[in-house]
Amino acid sequence: MKIGIIRCYQTRDYCPGVLDFKAIRERSGVFADVPADEPLDIVGFIDCGGGPGKKSVLRARNLVSLGADTIVFASCITKGTPIGYPCPFAKRMQEIVKKDVGENIRILDHTHDAPGEK
Repeated sequence: MKIGIIRCYQTRDYCPGVLDFKAIRERSGVFADVPADEPLDIVGFIDCGGGPGKKSVLRARNLVSLGADTIVFASCITKGTPIGYPCPFAKRMQEIVKKDVGENIRILDHTHDAPGEK
């Protein structure tokens, strides 16, 4: 799996993505069901561009052009971690990205579980 992560613009100044990368490395969160023999490679890690996430399509296209076969929306967008506020545009952002990049690209809706969440 070649992963491109789109993260929240609002959290980019203070969240270095440690839990996103940990989930990939430890195969936890959304990556828990990925077969152990399937390599997990990070192609890129970029923010959505800010509300309402219109730049996310261009950013997803770029990640795909760099080799991503999977676009993952970081948990900061869909679950609101660590600020406790999910993006109000998360669902729509996922829909427009999925429509744009096509059915051959996997779309995953979060990276990791919030601390204490399973």
